[in-house]
Amino acid sequence: MTFPDTAPRTHRVIVNTDAKNEADDQFAIVHALLSETLDVRGIIPAHFGTHRSTTSMLDSRAEVDLLLDLLGMPEVRVENGAEHALPDEATAVDSPGAQLIIEEARKEGEGPLQICFLGPLTDMAAAILLAPDIVATDTTVIWIGGPGYGTRVPGEGIEFNLSNDVAAANVVLDSGITVWQVPRTLYTRVGVGYAELDEKVAPLGELGAYLVRQLTEWNATYHPGPIEHRSLGDSPAIGLMLNPLGGQMRPVPAPRFSAEGAILPGSGGTVLVCEEYDVRYLLEDMFAKLRRFHATQDR
Repeated sequence: MTFPDTAPRTHRVIVNTDAKNEADDQFAIVHALLSETLDVRGIIPAHFGTHRSTTSMLDSRAEVDLLLDLLGMPEVRVENGAEHALPDEATAVDSPGAQLIIEEARKEGEGPLQICFLGPLTDMAAAILLAPDIVATDTTVIWIGGPGYGTRVPGEGIEFNLSNDVAAANVVLDSGITVWQVPRTLYTRVGVGYAELDEKVAPLGELGAYLVRQLTEWNATYHPGPIEHRSLGDSPAIGLMLNPLGGQMRPVPAPRFSAEGAILPGSGGTVLVCEEYDVRYLLEDMFAKLRRFHATQDR
């Protein structure tokens, strides 16, 4: 893939993704890799618990490999994350993915590092437990997960990404590392309809067809009934790396979470919570980059 010379890849990032859990990670991963200013130093496939698969991290790895094949980007580094959640808040689950985080966080003279987590925080917590010094580096964790900080909907239960590793979330939020959180109250509002996807994405070659097909198939499997939309809930993490001014951020005391996902008092730190994002910019930027990529494939 050739990008404009006026926009070199200068923004150092890592994408941690439970790619086969649902159908929105795929759009976020592709958006990151097609964004010319994002220097993606690696992708870390993440687990997503055992309720859908007993090999969830490996399922995520296979999905990442498939997307890289569709993109023609075999050079992108991929390092597997942990196969399961932390057993407790004091015990790391080491992995090549956690080591990648440590390696990049410790690099000097290469500018800030942003790591977006589209699933649980397992690999970030493991990296912090293995190398506490990285907390003091210029590293920002962008997490799609956790509940909102306003009124909760009765009976809504624990937020999914948090549920897959509560201990890891507590480790990261207690550590003092910079955290930008995109909670459920925002990520559920990045809506896109089948009609728009059929018009803007499906015609864009094998990649576009796959992105739309896997989304509609996932909905048919897990949301049977009359449905013709999906929230691309992981995409705000990419938007915040590309255009942080597109987000409305509010500092709140960094919480801890109970095993049931309730918000508890934390250790005195702060987390920046993204409560709104410019969804028009986010989706149209992604659609435009998909069109541009498809145009290059036709040459």
